[in-house]
Amino acid sequence: MIAIIDYGVGNLRSVYKAFETVAAPLCIPVDIVDRPTDFTRWRAIVLPGQGAFGDSINNLRRQGFERPLLDAVEQGMPLLGICVGMQLLFDSSEEMGEHEGLHLIPGAVRRFPDAMPDPLHPGRALRIPQIGWNELTLRRSDPLLTGVPNGAHAYFAHSYFCDATAPDAVLATTDYGIDYPSIVRYRNAWGIQPHPEKSHSVGLKILRNFIAMVASQGASH
Repeated sequence: MIAIIDYGVGNLRSVYKAFETVAAPLCIPVDIVDRPTDFTRWRAIVLPGQGAFGDSINNLRRQGFERPLLDAVEQGMPLLGICVGMQLLFDSSEEMGEHEGLHLIPGAVRRFPDAMPDPLHPGRALRIPQIGWNELTLRRSDPLLTGVPNGAHAYFAHSYFCDATAPDAVLATTDYGIDYPSIVRYRNAWGIQPHPEKSHSVGLKILRNFIAMVASQGASH
């Protein structure tokens, strides 16, 4: 049912293990897909990601995943991007140059501003990258966040954030010097900036919600 794209990113196995943990009790198969294919044999796609935007999008394109991925999403297949995988869904990124994204969610990926004051340590600046636990402030209801409490903590590791230009795409924000989108949805593409595979019960709940959405859609057809 769930296809996780293997395009050479470091967090593939940890994402797969997290999905396997929540999918196994439901007898839902999770596959790693390491070559371009027609995704219609699955019901949803997961795009993991870790590292630099430019290398990630170049790997995705060089391995031939871009067109079948976009075709599947255009036909209505749910897609979940995780960490850099979320960033790839946007129009562009300024990380180490200008890079074109997948144009699935309007907006751009930008670097955190330098020298943002640390509210917990006056006189100090926030460290970039953001590494560690931070809160999710829920902005819109969505099946992906069912049962996730406002203020829940998730684990982050990133220097760049998604600047969404479609306000209704923002499901949750996180404050790290600026209030930025940390969970998004635009049509049938979802993105989550924190690492759900490292976010304990909150992360597993979000993955379980995604699987439940996909299963309910399949049952309705």
